[in-house]
Amino acid sequence: MLWGFQLSAQSPLRLKHFNLEKGLALQGYDPVAYFTVGKALEGKPQFSVMVEGVKYLFVSQTNKELFAKDPKKYEPQYGGWCAYAMGATGEKVEIDPETFKIDQGKLYLFYHSWTNNTLPKWNKDLATLKPKADKNWSTTFDNQPK
Repeated sequence: MLWGFQLSAQSPLRLKHFNLEKGLALQGYDPVAYFTVGKALEGKPQFSVMVEGVKYLFVSQTNKELFAKDPKKYEPQYGGWCAYAMGATGEKVEIDPETFKIDQGKLYLFYHSWTNNTLPKWNKDLATLKPKADKNWSTTFDNQPK
């Protein structure tokens, strides 16, 4: 069964490039909840899964099991960094886990402070920013020696 704590060996590349806070992806928010209820919900430590060294928390055993069956379906794009910043400048910028978008079955996260919300900027220029973000992330992550 895959819903144990460790789905695969640690990947130093993922640990180096993913947006992790105290070893947690998504600042401890449940990646499945974004898809199933359309909300950012904080996960609970008793429902956790480790994928290649990246730890995810879930609100329930059900969400944990859904994730364990297909982690790539639920993991955030660009290692959990701000999608807008990845497209605009190729930089790894922190996110607000409650500012997100599901587009074509993928989870995108965005920086949001009281003075700046990058989600509307992403939406306004999606056709340009998404291909740039894909390329920048590929340069940052996919083309690194493993």
